[in-house]
Amino acid sequence: MISVIIPTFNRERFLKKAIGSVLSQTYQDVELVIVDDGSTDRTKEIALSYCVERTASCENARRVTHNAVRYIYQSNKGPAAARNTGIKNSTKPFIAFLDSDDWWDADKLAVQLDAMLDEPDYTVSHTDETWYRGERLLNQKKKHKKQHGYIFDKCLSLCAVSMSTVMIKRGLFYDIGFFDESLPCCEDYDFWLRASARNKFLFIEKALTLKDGGRPDQVSYIYRTGIDRFRIHAIVNLLESGILNPKQKKLAILELRKKCRIYGNGCIKHGRKEEGAHYLGLEKN
Repeated sequence: MISVIIPTFNRERFLKKAIGSVLSQTYQDVELVIVDDGSTDRTKEIALSYCVERTASCENARRVTHNAVRYIYQSNKGPAAARNTGIKNSTKPFIAFLDSDDWWDADKLAVQLDAMLDEPDYTVSHTDETWYRGERLLNQKKKHKKQHGYIFDKCLSLCAVSMSTVMIKRGLFYDIGFFDESLPCCEDYDFWLRASARNKFLFIEKALTLKDGGRPDQVSYIYRTGIDRFRIHAIVNLLESGILNPKQKKLAILELRKKCRIYGNGCIKHGRKEEGAHYLGLEKN
């Protein structure tokens, strides 16, 4: 019933824990697709160790399949492309994503699938989560509290859904499109905007996903300075898509102006006057 997609890039320290949390789920009708986005560490070796049968062609690097575990290698293209590769090479009606430095409670898939089967009107569900930084438990801020139902307004201000918490019906990708591979960061923000514009989200109020954050190798850390430029790009594309109703369009324009004003003034403050003028011009349009 479920395809689990783990995109990974140079995560040899964490990958075993992520894979182990999938293979030890109480719900076992699972296809696991590991997409190696051009790793140069021991990621390939670790992933292949979960595939009992190996052939010469697999060892030479493109793909191996054994029972429910599949390993796919591609040159480095970023997290959006890795997730898209996983979707296109998976087969089950429900898709769950797990970042390779996160892990799941053993009942995560069972609880989430039961909830979605009980509520067939929902195309997307997400769970609560527990955050760690190293060994230290982190308290989440009020703004990060997960929401249920129509959450478009929440998705505008920040990335309101965590990728490792979700389960999605496959058909949603063919309704709204895949992840935007032009975005090196915030591809999840962009996707949740498109999804929440037309779909309600089922929230399961159990902390079934566990995250380890705050490290310099994470995409959100690498692009932490000026990250709003990717969100601005996503909102502009959304407004141009024509899928928003009048209320949503008004909210999107207000958020776009806010982000352009903040980012544009920040550019000017740091000496990037031309870039700042561009975003301040977007604010006024």
